[in-house]
Amino acid sequence: MVLTDGDVTLRPIKLRDQRAWREVNRRNRDWLRPWEATIPPPPPGVAPPHRPTYRQMVRHLRAEAHAGRMLPFVVEYQGRLVGQLTVAGITWGSMCSGHVGYWVDQEVAGRGVIPTAVALAVDHCFRTVGLHRIEICIRPENIPSRRVVEKLGFREEGIRPRYLHIDGAWRDHAVFALTAEEAAEGLLNRWRREKPSTPGTPHK
Repeated sequence: MVLTDGDVTLRPIKLRDQRAWREVNRRNRDWLRPWEATIPPPPPGVAPPHRPTYRQMVRHLRAEAHAGRMLPFVVEYQGRLVGQLTVAGITWGSMCSGHVGYWVDQEVAGRGVIPTAVALAVDHCFRTVGLHRIEICIRPENIPSRRVVEKLGFREEGIRPRYLHIDGAWRDHAVFALTAEEAAEGLLNRWRREKPSTPGTPHK
């Protein structure tokens, strides 16, 4: 599935994206580090896990997608890979929910890339995939990402203490959510009314 609006495209991540993905990730290492997930130290006597290679990451994402638990996308802006967006933790049955995570190249922050990408993904999840609820969890200190979800109309539901291991420690996260009923008009339509005032957004 390829989702496009203007200069912004979401498409499935591929093995052949490795060179472009690594180049963008390398240039943005300092920009992304405060918001990037890390692995907590293992118990005494247990060897720390190895960070997966790019190929291992893509194969894992594909396996989760085939199992119906994930939608892994790269974000393109004007035909160039500039980030990644994943709908993960997809749960069916009586819940029908998932959560969104993303990161973006600092060079294109502030151009509405991530709000557009999130709106495209959420509309797809509600209208095509059949999910009922989408959640985005953001560190309270990440003001640019908070502004993105606020502009898109996500509700703030509270704080999850020490929710994820980020940048070397367990970090609190603010929870933002949206249900299909709250986005009946389409999130992309809502975002178009808010342009062009979105600030730079490194990572959620």
